[in-house]
Amino acid sequence: MDTPEQRPPSGAQWTIAAAGHEAVIVEVGGGIRTYRHDGVDYLDGYAADELCPGCAGQVLAPWPNRIRDGRYTFGDRHLQLSISEPERDVAIHGLVNWAPWRLLEQSADAVTVGYELPPTPGYPWPLRLRSRWSVGPDGLRAEHEVTNTGAEPAPFGFAVHPYLQLPGVAVDDLTMRLPARSRLQVDGRLLPIAVTSVSGTECDWTGRRRIGRATLDHTFGDVIRDDDGGSAVDLTAPDGAAGVRIWADHQFGWWQVFTGDSLTGERHRRSVAVEPMTCPPDAFRSGRDLITLKPGDTWRGVWGVRPGV
Repeated sequence: MDTPEQRPPSGAQWTIAAAGHEAVIVEVGGGIRTYRHDGVDYLDGYAADELCPGCAGQVLAPWPNRIRDGRYTFGDRHLQLSISEPERDVAIHGLVNWAPWRLLEQSADAVTVGYELPPTPGYPWPLRLRSRWSVGPDGLRAEHEVTNTGAEPAPFGFAVHPYLQLPGVAVDDLTMRLPARSRLQVDGRLLPIAVTSVSGTECDWTGRRRIGRATLDHTFGDVIRDDDGGSAVDLTAPDGAAGVRIWADHQFGWWQVFTGDSLTGERHRRSVAVEPMTCPPDAFRSGRDLITLKPGDTWRGVWGVRPGV
């Protein structure tokens, strides 16, 4: 009797390559599993036979981060999401990161995947999601669009969850520049309770400095934007000879930085998750930078990773 062929936990694998850059996009979650340039891995990804660890490379929609008690109000509706992080009694990271996405287009250097999010009791709005991943001389580029295909306005937020690394450089030894003037203070459930300035504090990364023993799982806002309206976070080696930049366009006004201290095993404090977000945690409740997608409206956002700084 033939043994059924085993599928990877992340489903189908789509490899794209150009100009020495290579990435693997996956069916489950429609996210990115690996990205390298000239054989150097700049994303701390995962193996084809491994279940995605720590949300590595996942797309987070229709909300990023956490919603307190999974409860929120939108218009005249009082809604309850499934609790996906029971230890903190929160709904975390949206509804699409474990769903199977479809291949829509593919070429040697780009792949487009899509997912139709159906209405559910906790989020009763249908969304159409499309992500185009490409590589080229400028590195990795991700173009996302999300359309409200329903008849009513829908609350919406978006983020991605890549872990950055410089092989051979410990997190403690990385130098980081993060262009943000404020950060959220959080409670024991990692939910926001206040916004404070980073100026003069240990959380001021507006100038390059070593991460050292800092334990980060912080949300940074009030970003210092580039001339094009976007912003970027840089990680560099101690000698400045190597580095990696993650950039995001004007749609992303928040950065989440996580040094992986709560991860276990080999992934503990091995890399730094740097997540561009359109809104902060608990935005469905606070309304802070929450996007309202009207029927037929499409949100578009772009981000990428570039070796060197």
